[in-house]
Parts: sequence; structure tokens; C-alpha cells
Amino acid sequence: MAGLQAHTPQPTALTLHQGRRVLDIAFDDGSAFSLPCEYLRVHSPSAEVRGHGNPVLQVGKRDVNIVAIEPVGNYAVKLVFDDGHDSGLYSWDWLYELGRDQARLWQTYLDQLAASGGRREQSDAASQTPPHSAHRDPQD
Repeated sequence: MAGLQAHTPQPTALTLHQGRRVLDIAFDDGSAFSLPCEYLRVHSPSAEVRGHGNPVLQVGKRDVNIVAIEPVGNYAVKLVFDDGHDSGLYSWDWLYELGRDQARLWQTYLDQLAASGGRREQSDAASQTPPHSAHRDPQD
């Protein structure tokens, strides 16, 4: 997941729709995916989320948005979220896998959330934390 696999299709378009909180990505094999920001955030490839082999369930991310997309070489992007999370590098192969397996991965996340008693909504205390600042037009 960290690097680019030789067989991974290359992206041809990457479009952030902040108003809808969705990242659209198209690949050169004809595949195209609409990935919600919440989905991308809870499946971040960062050590914070992956937990060095013991994944940390992400809760309260329903309304998270992407405030910046930074290219990383020719193989990935760094997504900066408005909750301050910015340490995951989303390689093309990871984004492709997230798109291809979206239904299964999302259901697994919802099942884990339900089993833990977690919620997709922020708790009252978390919602009082100031968001990561960025200057970006929230319109699509």
C-alpha cells in the first residue's frame, strides 16, 4: 500500500467536491470512484490510524472534509483533513483499492463501529475543538 505497484492503474483525474465532501478519482483503466471524505479519513494509511499493526478505530468523522491535496512524487497524494489529520500518504494503489473495495470496506467499518459502540458523529467535546485552518472556497 505504501508504494506504487507496477500493475496499478494511473489516475487521470482527481477532483475534490468540498460541498459534497467527496473526492472523485478516475484511472486509466476506465475505473472511476467517488470516495467520501469520511471514508478516506477512516481508512487513512497513516500510522495513527493503522496503529502499527493494531488499527485504531476512527470515530466521529462523519462531517470531516479535505482542505488540501498535496502531490507526493508521482505515486501518491497527501490529504489534509479539517480535523488536523495530515499524516497519511494515499498512494495510487491504495486509492484504487479503496475505490474497488469500497462497499466491503465501508460495511466492515460500520460493523466495527457498531460493535465498539462508537459513532460516526462527533461527541460534544470533540465538536468544540477548532478545525484545521485553511483558505479554500467550500463551493464545488
